[in-house]
Amino acid sequence: MSEQADMSSHAHPVSRQVAASASAVWAVIADGWTFSSWVVGTARIRAVDPGWPRPGSRMHHSFGTWPLLLNDQTHVVREEEGRLLELTARGWPAGEARVQIEVRPEGDRCTVLLTEDAVSGPGALVPPVVRQPLIALRNRETLRRLAMLAEGRPAPPE
Repeated sequence: MSEQADMSSHAHPVSRQVAASASAVWAVIADGWTFSSWVVGTARIRAVDPGWPRPGSRMHHSFGTWPLLLNDQTHVVREEEGRLLELTARGWPAGEARVQIEVRPEGDRCTVLLTEDAVSGPGALVPPVVRQPLIALRNRETLRRLAMLAEGRPAPPE
């Protein structure tokens, strides 16, 4: 569980087996412009740095529902291409969250683990026993959407 070492001890991964290759899943994850299609709560993507998803690169997004949209950004903390992406997702006034997406290949399928927890702001003040089940509910739907996109894409050339 070394990948989880930087995450809060309260964060629990949500996982989903995907009927697509790890490279197909990674192709969706690595395309910052698709995040609003699969990340629950992201209303739109306003800009994606050209180097996405390299460490330090940013994605500028909006969250909420029109006309009550708030603009913020997410930046890449760590990337292991094709396998792991760690992000700091800002969503003020709620605060910031650390998010980790891990893709584990299993032949022509893969398992995706999504771990998230609030790290600053008002969201971090909510007791973990309350916030983690809500985060897990949201992340199960996020992984369902990610799987649908990856399963509908042809595998990228190796």
